[in-house]
Amino acid sequence: MQEETTIKTADDIVNEALGNSGGGEMDEVAKSDQLAQTLSSLQGIIERNALQLQQVDGELKEKRQMLKNIFDNDTALTVAQEEAKQATQKQRERKVQLQNDGQAVSLKLQIAEINQQKREIQEALSSHLVNYHQLTGATSFDTSDGDQWDFDIWAKVKVKK
Repeated sequence: MQEETTIKTADDIVNEALGNSGGGEMDEVAKSDQLAQTLSSLQGIIERNALQLQQVDGELKEKRQMLKNIFDNDTALTVAQEEAKQATQKQRERKVQLQNDGQAVSLKLQIAEINQQKREIQEALSSHLVNYHQLTGATSFDTSDGDQWDFDIWAKVKVKK
């Protein structure tokens, strides 16, 4: 007849020890010996797992370093990265040149003037809509085309100067 050997897990060992500790038939010495054996087995399992984890961590570190070396030692990648840096630098230089161009400067000034004009119109419109709302209580107005436009009333707190 062949004996079956089963490998006990840490949970099996602890459950077995806890299950046996409740029986009234074992004397205190036997219980103490059983607990000591359980703790010893558990410590062995913990140590094996900790050593295995250390080994796996070492392998992982080695493989990561090998992968990094592949990228670091590839000349084609290094050349491509250098070309990309040079292209980026050329792009920045060209952008500065275009921004300093007379036509671009003129357009920037025109945009700033139009934005200022837009702000002034918005402020005037807002003031008129507030007055309209105070007089009518409505949040919409009719246009000469027969359309109806809605508007919102809101307040903005300005920071003290």
